Amino acid sequence: MIAIAIDDEPIALDIVRSHASKVPYVQLSATFTNAFEAISYLQHNKVDLLFLDIKMPDINGIDFLNSLAKPPMVIFTTAYSEHAVQSFELDAVDYLLKPFSLSRFLKACNKAHELYNLRNKQSENAAAEYMFIKDGYEQVKVILADIIYIEAAGNYTQIHLKDKRLLSTRIPVSEMVYLLPSGQFIRIHRAYIVCKAQISKFDRFQVWIADKILPIGATYAQFLQDMN
Repeated sequence: MIAIAIDDEPIALDIVRSHASKVPYVQLSATFTNAFEAISYLQHNKVDLLFLDIKMPDINGIDFLNSLAKPPMVIFTTAYSEHAVQSFELDAVDYLLKPFSLSRFLKACNKAHELYNLRNKQSENAAAEYMFIKDGYEQVKVILADIIYIEAAGNYTQIHLKDKRLLSTRIPVSEMVYLLPSGQFIRIHRAYIVCKAQISKFDRFQVWIADKILPIGATYAQFLQDMN
């Protein structure tokens, strides 16, 4: 995975650089104390993962992430805990509180690597017409064209199908989105993924699909606008 780190404190960047050098599947290609220089770098270079500080002088890490049209995976690195909930609403891979150990850093990188592999699997299966979903002790074949929408439900994810069947799986929505071809499905909310072909209309706040009206999360609104 190609990564960059952004932090206004050079010492913090030295720690990330040192830890990353010990993780064989992480290639830290650049570090930045200036977030706007990082934006320019991201516009011209492929990056899979950001190590991103939150408290920075010109722009905070959360606003920085929201400014990116197609953000990479992100691991927040910060000395403050109060933004943890908001960071996970943005689907951050992890939230590292400074000072963090090598073992804690490695755990976060492992999570990112698993997601990275899921994204690659999505690319490989972009032309697939079906997938197998674990439902209890069984692997159930699901035709992708039969999926209307997918919904987070407690510890489970529910898959709503055209024939009114409802499948439940423990694969979270944040991972399910990488198992589905992006050309056919879009995430509209931290709790919902919908089939693009099933959308009858949408506005800034909600999507009409089948006999349901589903909310649009603020983080995902731009993705729907870009679908036009």
